[in-house]
Amino acid sequence: MKLSTKGRYGVKAMFELALNFGEGPIALNSIAEKQNLSVHYLEQLFSSLRKAGLVKSIRGAQGGYMLARRPENITVGDIIRTLEGPLAPADCVMDDDSKECYKAEYCVTRTIWEKIRDSINDVVDNITLQDMLEDHKKMTNGDSYMYYI
Repeated sequence: MKLSTKGRYGVKAMFELALNFGEGPIALNSIAEKQNLSVHYLEQLFSSLRKAGLVKSIRGAQGGYMLARRPENITVGDIIRTLEGPLAPADCVMDDDSKECYKAEYCVTRTIWEKIRDSINDVVDNITLQDMLEDHKKMTNGDSYMYYI
C-alpha cells in the first residue's frame, strides 16, 4: 500500500502549519516554498482540509491558512483520510462496509487484510502533529530553520 502525493504532501503542509501554530495565518506560497511543493496543488489539498475542519482560511493581505485545532488534536490519520479516503489494503475491508464480500465468512485472506488495515489505522491515529513537532525538535536540536520532510 502506497500513499499518493495527496497524503504525503498534505502531511508536509500541515506540519508546516503546526510549526507556525499560534503565529497567525501562513500564505500557501510560503508553505509551498518551504516544503518545495506546488501552490496550485496545495490549493486543492487545502480545499479538502478546510472542508474537513482541519484548517481555517483567513482572507486579506495578511491572510492564509492556519490549523483549526491545536497540533495535539490533529492526527496524521485525520489528514491522510481526508485526502486519501479510507486506509485499507483491499476493498473488502473498507471501513464503510458497503463492499461486503459474499465470501467474507470463510475468506482466509480477509483476516490478513483486516489486520493490516487495523495496524495502519492504529499507527496513523496515534501520531499527532504535536508528536511530529517534538520529533522535529529532537532531530534538529531545536533549530527551526533546519528541516526536510
